[in-house]
Amino acid sequence: MKTKTIIVIATTALLTIFLMVNREAVDFDFIIVDNVPISKLVVIGVCIVIGFILGFLVGRPKKTLTSYDTEIEKGYNSPDNKSSLSDEDRDYIS
Repeated sequence: MKTKTIIVIATTALLTIFLMVNREAVDFDFIIVDNVPISKLVVIGVCIVIGFILGFLVGRPKKTLTSYDTEIEKGYNSPDNKSSLSDEDRDYIS
């Protein structure tokens, strides 16, 4: 097994044990309603899910387009452009 797989399994097991130990009800204050009894299991579980979603959205790789790709599409690097150079420019480049 790979190290990453073992870490994911161990973390999942520890989170499951942590959630099962904290099942008792606590008073939770919402913005509108005060002192609603909710299980710690639900509160912690919702926080873990929200944290996972936010971490996934922030940590995902962004799509990047390089300027080199657009140069190829526009034909800047084509051999036809070399013929439009002057002799002085060709000597400077080579």
